[in-house]
Parts: sequence; C-alpha cells; structure tokens
Amino acid sequence: VSNLKKILKGILDYNHEILGQQINDFTLPDVNLIGEHADAAELGRMLQLILGCAVNCEQKQEYIQTIMMMEESVQHVVMTAIQELMSKESPVSVGNDAYVDLDRQLKKTTEELNDALATKEEIAQRCHELDMQVAALQEEKSSLLAENQILMERLNQSDSIEDPNSPAGRRHLQLQTQLEQLQEETFRLEAAKDDYRIRCEELEKEIAELRQQTEELTTLAEEAQSLKDEIDVLRHSSDKVAKLESQVESYKKKLEDLGDLRRQVKLLEEKNTMYMQNTVSLEEELRKANAARSQLETYKRQAVELQNRLSEESKKADKLDYECKRLKEKVDSLQKEKDRLRTERDSLKETIEELRCVQAQEGQLTTTGLMPLGRQEPSDSLAAEIITPEIK
Repeated sequence: VSNLKKILKGILDYNHEILGQQINDFTLPDVNLIGEHADAAELGRMLQLILGCAVNCEQKQEYIQTIMMMEESVQHVVMTAIQELMSKESPVSVGNDAYVDLDRQLKKTTEELNDALATKEEIAQRCHELDMQVAALQEEKSSLLAENQILMERLNQSDSIEDPNSPAGRRHLQLQTQLEQLQEETFRLEAAKDDYRIRCEELEKEIAELRQQTEELTTLAEEAQSLKDEIDVLRHSSDKVAKLESQVESYKKKLEDLGDLRRQVKLLEEKNTMYMQNTVSLEEELRKANAARSQLETYKRQAVELQNRLSEESKKADKLDYECKRLKEKVDSLQKEKDRLRTERDSLKETIEELRCVQAQEGQLTTTGLMPLGRQEPSDSLAAEIITPEIK
C-alpha cells in the first residue's frame, strides 16, 4: 500500500510539475482497496492515470504507436479512458495562446479519430452481417438448385415441365421465379458489400491521415512544451535579474542613508552633551525637589488626617441633623396632640358647665317642690346622654 501511495503521489507530481496540468473532478484511486482487495475499479483508475502520463511524456510517440498496434476494441477502450482523463485536466499556468490552441486541436483530432474508429467498427460489423447474408443466400441457392435437380429428374421420369398446367410445371415455374429473386437479392447484396468495402477503405485512409495529423500535432505539442519550458526558464531568469536590480537600488539607497546617518550621529552627540549638562542641573533640582517632597508628604498626611476628621464631623452633623428633624417631627406631632387635647378639654369644660347649670336648676326645682318626684328620671337620662363616653 505504501508503494502504491508513492506511485500515486509521483503521478500527481509529474502532472503538476512536468506536464503543467491539474486534474480536476477526477476521483483518485483508493490504494488501500487496491492493495488489500485488488479492486478492479480502483485499479482501472490507477491505470487511467498512468495512461495519461504515457501519452503526454517525452516518449509518448512510442506509447501511441503501441496503442495503435492493438486490437480495435482495445484501442477504443484506451482512447475513451485517455479522453475522459484529458477532459478532467486543466493547465496550471497558461503559457501562450499558441500552446492552448495546439492542445485544443490535439483534443479535437483525438475525438475525430475516436469517431472514425467507431464508424469503422460499425462498417466492419455491417460487412460481416452482409457476408453472413450472402453465405446464407448462397447456401439457400445451392439447396434450391439441388431441389431443382431432383425435381428435374422426377419430371423426366413422370410429367413434362413444359406443360404449365401440370403440377411439375407449376412447381418448376415457382422455383424458377424464386431462383431469379434470390439471384437479384444476391446481386444487390454483392453491390452493397462492394459499396461498404469501398467506404471502409476510405475510412481507413482517413484514419491513416488522422494518425499522421496526430503525430504532427504531437510533435508540435512537444515543441510547444519545450518552448514553454524555455519561457519558464527565461521568466525565472528575468525575475532573478529584477530582484538583483532591486537589491542594487536598495544598496544605493543604504549608502545615501549612511551619510545622513553620520550627520545625524554628530547631531546626536551634540545633543547628548547638552542633555548631560541638563541632567546634572536636573539632578541638583531633583535633590531640592526630594527635600521639598518630604515636606509635601508631611503636608499631605496632615491634609488626609484633616480630611478624615472633616468626614467624621460631617457624618456626625448629618446624624444630628437627622435626629433634629426626627425630634422636630415628634414635637410637631405632640403639639398637634396637645392642641387636640386642649380643644377636647375646652369642650369638656363647657359640657361640665352645662351639667352644673342643669344640676343647679334641678336643685332649685327640688327645693321649691314645683317638680314632682316622678319627673326626675327624664332629667337624669338627659344628663346621662349629655355626658360623653370619654368623660365617663
């Protein structure tokens, strides 16, 4: 299986790198099925790929001649397989228009050759059928002649065949008519056979011409392939020249940039000296700043402490404000309750004053004796109704 995988990879690399063809929409053979089960279909696909390499390689003329020497049925199968594979191939990079036209013309010639082979097979089959018909007619003619001879002998022994009214004469006329028809059919079939033989010879000449054209196109395809290879080499060389020219230009720019860099280095050295002086002065200022920073840190800590105290006092003030509001609301509610109780007290005082007046009036009536004893109960009930439940 590993060897088959290597062969398959080599075929694909050869098609891509050497022939410049990419196989598309073609089911690659499964080497596992070939190695383990000898699958005929997968093996056929592998042989089809090998045939494609054979008819496109440098020694393809030898392989094409070998294919042409095979039987016609084998040629037909091989050409069909090659044509199917070529229909799945597409060029990886197009070289020039002439090569594409040549490839298209080669495919067209291959198709015409296949059609001619198929027509030749049909004509050969027809000729074979006509030969069989002629042989059958000749055999039937021989049997009729033998039968005619037998009848003639019988006729000589019995009746005369010249009498058309006799049975022998009628049979003789019938056989003679049938014999003439068979002779005409035989002549017609012989003429058709000659016509088909002439047509077959013409097709063989056309096939020979097509084979010659195929060989010429194959030679032109080889020349086009070699020209394409030369073009690829020249293109690669031109790419290298362009790269070298770009490198030379880049080196020139680098040399120009080097002078600028030297001037920039001098400027940087001067700036560096100035920066060193500035650094010394800045270090002195930094020492002063560090002393001021320590004092500033002390102030910051004090400010943080004061801020914390301020936050605590603010929280206390907010709490006292909340308590003050709550007490104020409570005082307001108590004041309202106080006003209500005062109002109720005033109403109770008025009620008590009224009750005292009523009691005083009842006492006067009792002392004077103007009111009967039986009339005291309604006044008591009236006093009871005047006294509210709160007073009770």
